[in-house]
This record gives sequence, structure tokens and C-alpha cells, in this order.
Amino acid sequence: MRIGVTGITGRMGRTIATLVLQDAVAELACGLVRKGSGNEGEDFAEFLGFEASGAKIVSDVDVFLQSCDAIIDFSAPALSLEMAAKCAAAKKVMVCGTTGFSETEKQQFASYAKDTVIIWSSNMSLGVNLLMNLVQKTAEILRDDFDVEIVEMHHNKKVDAPSGTALSLGAAVAAGRSVDLQNNAVMARVGKDAKRNKGEIGFATLRGGDVIGDHTVIFAGDGERVELTHKASNRDIFAKGAIRAAIWGTAQKAGFYSMRDVLN
Repeated sequence: MRIGVTGITGRMGRTIATLVLQDAVAELACGLVRKGSGNEGEDFAEFLGFEASGAKIVSDVDVFLQSCDAIIDFSAPALSLEMAAKCAAAKKVMVCGTTGFSETEKQQFASYAKDTVIIWSSNMSLGVNLLMNLVQKTAEILRDDFDVEIVEMHHNKKVDAPSGTALSLGAAVAAGRSVDLQNNAVMARVGKDAKRNKGEIGFATLRGGDVIGDHTVIFAGDGERVELTHKASNRDIFAKGAIRAAIWGTAQKAGFYSMRDVLN
């Protein structure tokens, strides 16, 4: 199957494209960059350090889509929404790892899945999605007898906070407790009147250095504490999960899926 990668000159785009080139099933069909980036027309295989393939890096979205069966997009909400609309119209599979959507943007993004397969996850790693399953099950067992705090740390260039993965872990806690995350989430505690209330799902956001992504969910009870942690040390884990999702998506009916659907 032919896969196109958006933002191919970026850190995540390079990682994904390199692994697609090396994959036994997938073929790297095209790479997309912003107009005026200076990379348009380059052979993308040569750009990535491989033997020339004859296929070019492009900035025209329509040309990009025509060349592939599925796209992988780790970009920004505005571009991801544009790509979702284009994929829906062209009936192309879209795998998206973009975070930072507003609630309105999330709804708009998901609406395009009525016409095509869209697989979205705040984190494509197999380990993180296993962690989400474990967190939901633990929350279901412990209920609100244990306080929950979610601690995440990323590199100093990350723009959204808390991370999309942290929010998804919060959603897993809420699902296990059968409550609404929005009504129970506490994003910060500042001041003298910051006493914890029963049932709160707390978030702590740390930023620094080149940390790829650390997430810990703490269940704190009287006299004991359970901590579930995932630490990413290589971006390849996200890329491999995205490629697996793209291949899986080609066999599915139109709909909005998550990485947990892919694993199941």
C-alpha cells in the first residue's frame, strides 16, 4: 500500500517516512511540505538519506493525495482539519496523531469520518495504549476511594498542555469511574484554597530538555499508592504504531477509530 506523510521535513515526519521506506508492506508514495519551504521537487528518498526513488516532495495537497492510498499526519490542528476534509472527499485513509484540538475542532475533525476511515490517537505507541487499558480497569476497580493524579513531562518545545496523551489517560480514568472528565478534571492547584475534593482527576504538566514523553497515573489511597507509568525513549514507537494503523485502516469501513481499535 502507498502511504503519504505530511510534514516530511519535520522531526516526526522524517521518522515516519524513514520507517515507511524500510517497511515490508508499505511504500512511501509522497511527502508533503508547506509552500515555499525550499524542499519542493526534491527526491524524498534522497532527502532521507536513501537511494533516489524518483518520487518528489510536493506542496500541492491534491497532488499529494492522488499519489497515495493512506496518509499519516502528525502536524497541527489547522492542517489536520484540511487534510481530513480532503481525505473524506478522496476516500483516502487518514492516520492522525495531532493533538491540541479545541472541542469544536475535535467534532469537526471526527465528522469527516462518515465518508472515510480516520484513525486518531493522542499517542500511537502500543505501550501507551496498553497503559490506557490498564488505567481504565484500575479506575473501575478502585473507583473514587483512591485519588488520581496524572503527571506528564515533555520536551521544552511542546506547545499544548496537558499533553493529548495525558488527557486521554484522564478520559480512561473517567470511563472507568463512569463520570465525565470535563466536570472532574483539575488542571492546576494554585493559592491557599486549593484543597483536593473527592473524585477529582488532577493533572500536572512538566516541560524541559528533550524528553520525548513520560506519563504516570497515580492512584493514591490511605496507606498505599499504585503508580502506572510509561516512558518513551525513541520516537520510532509512534511511527511504527501509525504505520500499523494505516495498514489496518485500509481493510475497514468508513468510521472514526482509535489506536485501541487497531490493537483490538
